[in-house]
Amino acid sequence: MLTYDETLSLSHVLARDISDAGGRAYFAGGLVRDTLRGVHSLTADIDLEVYNLPPETLRSILSLHGVVNTVGKSFGVLRLNGCNIEISMPRREHATGRGHKDFDISVDPYMSFPDACVRRDFTVNAILRDVLSGELIDPYNGIKDINARVLRHVRADTFVEDPLRAYRAAQFASRFNFALAPETIQLCSSMDLHTLSKERVFAELSKSLTLSDSPSAFFTTLSDMNQLAPSFPEISRMRGVPQDPRHHPEGDVWTHTLLVLDQASRLRAQANEPLFFMLSALCHDIGKPDCTVIRDSSEQRISAVGHEDIGVDLARTQLKRLTNQNSLTDYVLNMVQMHMRPNRLAQSRSPVKKTRAMFDKSINPNDLILLSKADVLVTSQAASSNDLEQFLYERLDDYRKRMREPMLTGRDLIAAGFTPGPGFSELISRARLFHFAGLAPDKALKQLISENKPRA
Repeated sequence: MLTYDETLSLSHVLARDISDAGGRAYFAGGLVRDTLRGVHSLTADIDLEVYNLPPETLRSILSLHGVVNTVGKSFGVLRLNGCNIEISMPRREHATGRGHKDFDISVDPYMSFPDACVRRDFTVNAILRDVLSGELIDPYNGIKDINARVLRHVRADTFVEDPLRAYRAAQFASRFNFALAPETIQLCSSMDLHTLSKERVFAELSKSLTLSDSPSAFFTTLSDMNQLAPSFPEISRMRGVPQDPRHHPEGDVWTHTLLVLDQASRLRAQANEPLFFMLSALCHDIGKPDCTVIRDSSEQRISAVGHEDIGVDLARTQLKRLTNQNSLTDYVLNMVQMHMRPNRLAQSRSPVKKTRAMFDKSINPNDLILLSKADVLVTSQAASSNDLEQFLYERLDDYRKRMREPMLTGRDLIAAGFTPGPGFSELISRARLFHFAGLAPDKALKQLISENKPRA
């Protein structure tokens, strides 16, 4: 596979061949948008749109540079093997159904620029740049919207044909720190998002969680559209759920969660599983709406005891609506259930056997510490976050060192006369606790034998 720079160079070679044949090649989409924003394009592909050439001529030119593949149905989109260039021709698209593949598509290489660009979602994505001359074609004032940091749909009747564009709007708002035009918010509010597949929604969510410095904007934008409910009803329920102002001066559960999400985005590069980690930040307090109790309204004494346990089933329901990835779900549910423990143990300076046991139950101890840091940074305990983090990483080093030392195993228990069967896993767990308490294997075995002697 060619590198990005090699692919860019090949684009210019193709553009010269296309020009020699009487056509014109333009960069389109994210590459043009991001260049005008003054950033390196984050798009995986380089999109070329070719005008004024018959399809068969274009294919012949491309075939001189490699194997040509048609993408999907025959609608004028081609790829060259070995590089990330997507070559398209001007086309019209008209929805024929509710699915994202239900479109009637007609290719016309001689279309005008406004007609060709009207199928695009936002004005900032409807800008073309001549590959050879650098000339910009901007039929819908996308450059003006980039400078104003505004996302605006190109045309209402074409925009609504793909409801995923509401999620794309939220994703772009969070990644680019753009505001949606009021008319675009209103249009997105009118769209039915229930027909979208979970895979398409999850793809937009994932981009926001892994690429944005302010992933909270993905959710505030959906909230502004009144479109949280179709895919994020459990998250939507956080709005207006109060928290004790002594511990959470930042506000309700919704506000707290969004602040934690943004804090997590600053830590995700340190996470072993960045996407899983960000989803854990999103879901960590998902149980609070079901167990928040106002114990003293006059003094605003509010608690949510057990929300980490209640949150496990709610997080499972939320995640099932988005993905079928079992490893992701297992990770997030483990983080939701355990997210309160690190800071609690650090604040009380718990003995090593407790922190060892905690890390042993964690699917990813490193990421658990990061989540606890993101959580505490937006609370009244923010000033102590560095001390808590240092304590936890010291204890994580201790846990890892202890796990490298000899430990009583199931094989040892069988050799000592214990029989596998009901209760055997409890014996293994007990042996691990003895290990975390510092007992050598022989002493742990003696203790287990003593505890399990037949009673007279």
